[in-house]
Amino acid sequence: MVTVKNLVLGMLSANCYFVQNPDTGEMFLVDPAASPERIEAQIAAMDGKPAAILLTHGHYDHMLAADTIRKKYGIPVYVHEKEQELLGDGEKNLSAVWSVRYTMQADCTVKEGDLLEIAGYRIRVMATPGHTAGSVCYYLEDEQVLFSGDTLFCESYGRYDFPTSSGRDLIASVKRLLLLPEGVKVYPGHNESTDIEHEKRYNPLA
Repeated sequence: MVTVKNLVLGMLSANCYFVQNPDTGEMFLVDPAASPERIEAQIAAMDGKPAAILLTHGHYDHMLAADTIRKKYGIPVYVHEKEQELLGDGEKNLSAVWSVRYTMQADCTVKEGDLLEIAGYRIRVMATPGHTAGSVCYYLEDEQVLFSGDTLFCESYGRYDFPTSSGRDLIASVKRLLLLPEGVKVYPGHNESTDIEHEKRYNPLA
């Protein structure tokens, strides 16, 4: 069992996910995009006990509230090891391009195949480069839930014209995700949720 809630935050309407264990109240956050006060209100509404923040990649529209939230609750931020470069560079993380320059660093780095134990869940890290070199998806295999960041969207996929992007890698990453079981629920970085069965039928990269 897993409870997943989301808020749509920031100027680029990114999804921030709250992933809670209903038995313990523990939770982790995926991509706290902006508006820390709204995130804190949602945590309170869920009577949540935050344990960690997981970033799918280093673009500013997915992490603007991460530093505030980690300090508020004393929790670590995780990101792929290659994304520390983006987090620390306002040009590469696009904050200087779209808004005000913003940088940070994560507390912990992950890589392909890592298994995280957070809030009572086993979370497999899937390296899915393309949108950025260090983009990852977080897969809760037992719960059949995937947080796909800006790699896989409902009937679409992420852009690959940014620093460290690669169209070739993105195509390979999406095709890899479509090999997951059809019943896997997909929670993307933008727009509505989907599932692997739907994407195998309707995604242009299928």
